[in-house]
Amino acid sequence: MFGRLGLRLRVFLIFCLLALGGMAIVAGALVLGYMRAGRPELAGAFVLSGVLAGFLFLGLVAGIWFLFDENVARPIVRLAAALRARAHAGASGDIDLHGARYLGDLAPAAQAVTGQLMQSALDTAGAVATETARLQAERDRLTALLTDIPVAMMIVSPAHRIVLYDGQAAEVLAQVAPPRLDASLFDYFDRGAVEEAHVRLTQTGREVAFRALGARGAQGYDARLKPLGGAPGYMLVIDAEEARIAPEAARPLVYDFGLLDTPGDELFENRPLSGLCYVAFDTETTGLLPHKDAVLQIGAVRVLRGRPVEGEELDLLVDPGRPIPPASTRVHHITDAMVAGAPDIAAAGRRLHDFARDAVLVAHNAPFDMAFLRNDADRMGVTWDHPILDTVLLSAVLFGPGEVHTLDALCGRLDVEIDPADRHTALGDARATALALCRMLPILEARGMKRFGDVIAETRRHGRLLEDLN
Repeated sequence: MFGRLGLRLRVFLIFCLLALGGMAIVAGALVLGYMRAGRPELAGAFVLSGVLAGFLFLGLVAGIWFLFDENVARPIVRLAAALRARAHAGASGDIDLHGARYLGDLAPAAQAVTGQLMQSALDTAGAVATETARLQAERDRLTALLTDIPVAMMIVSPAHRIVLYDGQAAEVLAQVAPPRLDASLFDYFDRGAVEEAHVRLTQTGREVAFRALGARGAQGYDARLKPLGGAPGYMLVIDAEEARIAPEAARPLVYDFGLLDTPGDELFENRPLSGLCYVAFDTETTGLLPHKDAVLQIGAVRVLRGRPVEGEELDLLVDPGRPIPPASTRVHHITDAMVAGAPDIAAAGRRLHDFARDAVLVAHNAPFDMAFLRNDADRMGVTWDHPILDTVLLSAVLFGPGEVHTLDALCGRLDVEIDPADRHTALGDARATALALCRMLPILEARGMKRFGDVIAETRRHGRLLEDLN
């Protein structure tokens, strides 16, 4: 049990034991001296001496503990966090040698080791970049070829979750809800028709034609299910002409074939961190009071398998239905003219809710943003019951509660670059939060927090940070 406590807390407890032991020794010595003296009139003098000695000893131990904590324990915690960030999140930059100056040669030695590791990582990254460029060129050629084929195409896992979709399929899906990797196909199409066709596909092993009915009363399409030649899952093909999609439209591919092997549903608390879908989001508002102010902008980024999904973002301006205070405009640069004609919070909130379905919501100081969303939940007609992670608390878990936990400070520790032009925009801050999350996930796993429930249990220990922040 003692080994699970933080280093600084363990050191503090050691000094507490030292203080108690020292005071017990002083008290014992004074009692022994009083008994040997055999003079009752000296009792007051012995008690006074004991009290003074006790306070002086406590002061001495407290002073030594403070110096040890500031110059040894805290720098060790910072050094450990910096090394984990470099080992598991790819962060670079120099270690704070000045802050660790009382640790002898430990910090310079750590700097030398991380320097060698970073050089090896750079050499490997160069080779990976070359291969990535080749694969990207092949992907671009495939995209160009697919553009001329008049179909919308998706690849779906055996659990009926979307693994790949092209640009035309994205337009079909968007008629119901924002297109999303790892989303259930039944968020977009009627379950009965798809499952009946899938049964026939499984029984015959051959292509099956059927009528795919859109969910929520959306348009239906003539569609086909095709086997993947021995791979798990199937392909869903829809005639693009019936879907009224221009064949010359660009057709970027969005995919992650690792999702074909994703295990089935289980409680969020038991799911591995790397297997969860996250939606990092941020809001810009007319002010800082959720019960009085309103949302002006929503930005969101989907994260799957430890990286942001290219092209799966939301960037929505919201009409607050009231004038924007000049003081707020100076922060986020959103004006009344910019939000004129934008959707209200009811429509914008529903889009975010659809975008984040089956995902963990992630925000920096989540209680602030969630308070605005929940205040308008009735107007949206939704319930915000998603699991939530707060990057302020994740930062406290990894770097210690005594550090600064602003978004800028967190991104600085993790080498996440924020374009100044994007700071204090909803999408810019959501992207920064998503990238910071991606850097923190492997550090959390290396610290033994491999499942969502493990992380939630750790973050609850630092809940006071959010109370102070808000």
